[in-house]
Amino acid sequence: MMKVVPEEIIKIIQGADSFVLMTHLHPDGDALGSLLGLAEILEGFGKKVFRYLEEPVSPLYDFLPGCTLAKTDLVALHNFVATANGKVASISLDCGDRDRLGREKRNLLKLNPLLVIDHHRGHQEFGDFRWIDSARSSTGEMVYELAMELGAELSSAAAFNIYVAISTDTGSFHYENTSPRTLRIAADLVECGVRPEEVAEQVYDNFTLQRLHLMEQVLATLELFECNQLAFITVTRKMFEECGAEVGDVEGFINYPRALRSVKVAGFFKETQDGGVSVSLRAKGGCDVAEVAALFGGGGHRNAAGFRFFNKDLQQMKKLVLDALVKVLE
Repeated sequence: MMKVVPEEIIKIIQGADSFVLMTHLHPDGDALGSLLGLAEILEGFGKKVFRYLEEPVSPLYDFLPGCTLAKTDLVALHNFVATANGKVASISLDCGDRDRLGREKRNLLKLNPLLVIDHHRGHQEFGDFRWIDSARSSTGEMVYELAMELGAELSSAAAFNIYVAISTDTGSFHYENTSPRTLRIAADLVECGVRPEEVAEQVYDNFTLQRLHLMEQVLATLELFECNQLAFITVTRKMFEECGAEVGDVEGFINYPRALRSVKVAGFFKETQDGGVSVSLRAKGGCDVAEVAALFGGGGHRNAAGFRFFNKDLQQMKKLVLDALVKVLE
């Protein structure tokens, strides 16, 4: 097999005894699956692993093997590093921007050497050693390649986590980022014991009543523009409070306006707890929403991108994003 992982990353992983794994804020299936899958792989080599998350795992993904081992305690993280006898490395997974590491980013960035594994096209470089491959469907796919180059035998838990990472970031293999290699890797994971129907049930038939009520309110905000080619939906902090829902409960909502036959780009505007607004963009066909996200300091992929902003209200930002998307359509 052709080597795809940078040699220095392989050497550091082979030489370290302990690892701190981290990912981005509000982690999705790719972020969590990659982190938990890599943790299983490293522990299979007898290495010690600290799985760090800023917040507890969302109920949407509490079925992932090993998720209960993830910790949010920064003191425990520092104690782990202090007892590692110097042979410790940290790995950031699926995070395209240091700011997305969260409130503790300054402390996390001090954990050297910091390896970065990511597949976002708009990646903002950080860390000491980087493996960035925007041609990959997901970071989970990259974790699989890393495991193969390390000579790992995938446990059922590792295979399950990696499969979830890949399947969620490819929309169950129907997004354009699904390559022949992606499908071959998925087949290998199934041979390791993953049952696709079990993953599908856990990922897509896993709603809480609060999530369903929130979806009802969010879909009622649907706005259509440009002869129904552009669709916007919105979620406010008030909606979360009224429904008793969590931030992670909105994952996947953007797929509903995107699924409209006439829609070429869907935008999801989400009020955040810190007073900002995050915007997710999803496209079909030839529209490159990564270019639009870059205009606002964000990034992502051609058909999936996002960004955050402060100091503008929702209506102002919708107008700016709408104007930018109209130009892309033209």
